[in-house]
Formats: sequence, C-alpha cells, structure tokens
Amino acid sequence: MATTLTHRPAGSDRTARVAVTAYFVLYGVVLAVWVTRIPAIKQGLGLGDGLLGLALLALPAGVLLITLVAGRLVDRVGSARVTCLGGTAMSLLLITPALAGSLPSLAAALFGFGAAAGALNVGMNANGVLVEQVSGRRVMSSLHAGYSVGALGGAVAGGLFARAGVSPLATFLIAGLPSAAFATAAGRWLAAGPGAAGTESAADGTGLAGPDATRAADAGLDDVAGLDDVAGLAPGGRPTVGPPAAPRWLARPGAVILILGAAGLCALLAEGAAADWSAVYLQDNLGTSAGFAAAGFAAFSVAMAAGRMFGDRLAARFGPVRLVRCGGLVAAIGLAGGLISGQPAVAVAGFAVLGAGLSSMAPQIFLAGGQADPARPGHGLARVVGVSYLGMVGGPAVIGGAASLVGLPLALAIPVVLPLCVAALAWVLAVPAPAVVTTGTGR
Repeated sequence: MATTLTHRPAGSDRTARVAVTAYFVLYGVVLAVWVTRIPAIKQGLGLGDGLLGLALLALPAGVLLITLVAGRLVDRVGSARVTCLGGTAMSLLLITPALAGSLPSLAAALFGFGAAAGALNVGMNANGVLVEQVSGRRVMSSLHAGYSVGALGGAVAGGLFARAGVSPLATFLIAGLPSAAFATAAGRWLAAGPGAAGTESAADGTGLAGPDATRAADAGLDDVAGLDDVAGLAPGGRPTVGPPAAPRWLARPGAVILILGAAGLCALLAEGAAADWSAVYLQDNLGTSAGFAAAGFAAFSVAMAAGRMFGDRLAARFGPVRLVRCGGLVAAIGLAGGLISGQPAVAVAGFAVLGAGLSSMAPQIFLAGGQADPARPGHGLARVVGVSYLGMVGGPAVIGGAASLVGLPLALAIPVVLPLCVAALAWVLAVPAPAVVTTGTGR
C-alpha cells in the first residue's frame, strides 16, 4: 500500500515509538514464557499429545475470534486503549493455565489468554501505523523486531526457570505480574487519536496521550496527527471517498484487504513451519543431536530479529514492494539451498536466510492493512492480521500432513514456495488507498 508520510515534531514521537515498541517486546516475552512451560503444564495435568493438542487449539481460537471485533474497538475507542487493555489482560491471563486442574479448564484459560493476545496484537499494530503517520518515519519493521527480541528473551528466561525446577505457576507470576503493571502504566505514553467517543483524544485534539498532549499544546502543535488523521479525517469530519487512483476492482478496500490477507497468510505459514519443524528436520532427518537441532530455530529467530532492525531503512530506501519481493527470493533460495545440501550446518544457515528473507514481510503487510480502508483503519488491520494468523496456526499442521504423505524433506518445499507467493503478491503494497476528503470541520 503506497504511503505518504508527513513529518511531525520528533520529541513526542520518540516517546510514542518507545512505548509501542515496549508492548511488542512484552507480547514476545509473555508468549515465549508460556511456550517454554507447555511441557510442565502437560505433565502436571497428565495429558497425552492428542489431548494437549486439542487444548492448545483454544489459544488460536481466542486470537481469531477477537480479531472479528478488535478492529471495531480500535476504530471506536482508539488503538492506545486497546493496546493497554490487551497488554494488561494478556499478562494477567498468562497465570490462568497454571491454575487449570482439568482439560476443559485449561482450554478455557487458553481461550481467554488467546483473546487477550489477539487484542494486543491488533491494537499495537494499529498504534504502530499511527506512529508512522505521526512521526513521518518508517517504524513498523523495528516494532516487530521488538517482538522478536522479546520472544528470544522470554524463551531464555522460561528455559532457565524450567531448568531450575521452578513451577509453572511461579514462573507465570514472576513474568505476568510485572508485565501487567507495566502494560497498565505505559499506555499513557502511546500515540493516541480521537476515537468515536473521544475517549483517547487530548482536550486540544493533538492526538497524543499523557504528558505529550501538554507539551504539544504548549508548543501550539494542534495539527499533530491522531487516529482520524490516519483515516484522512479532521476531527469531527465525515469521510467521503474520492475518485480512486487504482483500477476499479481495487478501489474497494475489501479487495485489497483480501489480497493482503493472502500474502500475510503465506508469510506467517512459512514462519510457523520453520519454527515448529526446523528442529525435527535437523534431528530426525539429518541425524543431529537435540542440542544442535535447536540451532535451526535459534538461527532463524536471530536472523529475523536482525532483519527487522534494518527493515525500516530498507523500506525507506527501496520501497516496500522491492523489499518484500527481494525478501521472498532470498528466503526461498536460502531454504532450498539448505535442504538440498543435506548438511546440518548448511541447513542451519538455510533457516537463518529464510528468517532474514521473511523478516520484513509481516510488518509491511500489516502496515498496508492499517491503511487499506482509510475510514476504518482498525477494521482493515484486524482483517489482515486475522487471516494472516491462520497461516501461523495452520502452518505446522499443513507441514505435518504433507510430511506424512511425502516425508518431511519434501514437505519443507512448502515454505520454499510460500515466500515466492508473497513476492508475487507484493504489488498490492503499492496500491494507493482510496482518497478521503472531509466535509465539516467539527470545530
């Protein structure tokens, strides 16, 4: 989706950027801590693999269900409030799986945890779109780098707790309570735009929360962008869609959102496949030790985090279409080379290159999703995120089903092809959003 960035004063923008980055880090930490303690939860409840898998389905079910309403909440009350509430709820609900005493209660706990995680995901990505608009700088890729870094940190912390014999309940309390306190307090620093009910807006309409609103008012910055600015609206105005610059069939936001969702589904399906099957491939098919097998996912994760740290600069220099196309080619060639070699070290390098190639795809796709429907930015983003995460959820199952038919080495050709599909769909990132003009000032 083509983006027009308008420069804004930098002081408050940096505060808002740090705040939303912190929520991305929190999301990664909390989710990774949960994943590292799944074996202990399984053992504590005496569940087999099948029953555990059934319970684990409740988490993505909660994520997908909340995306149906989270976009409307963002458009109604603003991304800052959804992010703050989602982060607080996710941190507190992390504790509930450790309190579950049966399969149904575990599934219920995971459903609630997934719903909170989905709300935070939509909210913080929508707030990232807002920060880009307010600051006039590309930041979405670096925000997702925060998630990757947080996930690595959470995995290390959770692993250390597990190794030390700390119970899941104690682990979740240690991770969840401070995270909830932080999420509650940090919301005041998020960039905020006027929602439908004015719940997020500052009194002067700057679209900044907390002390930033005061500083903006003192500086006379009453034109700082808010959520309505993302939608192309002046506060109180009513949207009117102008003549589209794209072909007629692309003038409807729904068509663009559908294509973006398909691209996001392919990207996250490839991510999920690498995350869940890299270690299995290295250990079972290439005969490595369990310790070395873990290096595949570690290399993938580190390369993805590093790629996201540089993704904003690359997007600004070359544009999102070229970046995603080149990333798709790099990812496909890297993983294919690693699989063809049959050598463990080369395969680990292949997973690393896959991570680097995929790193900028989700940030650019989500950013475009937040701009696809100017009158309802939260709605568009939620739809793209929801469809995309079907890939993350379904990826491991798709690879597993294919592996049962043709073997895992051939099944891993799927995440070789998927980045190429994303590259083929990258043109949608350059489709301009429908023009929106304002009738009435509301002042």
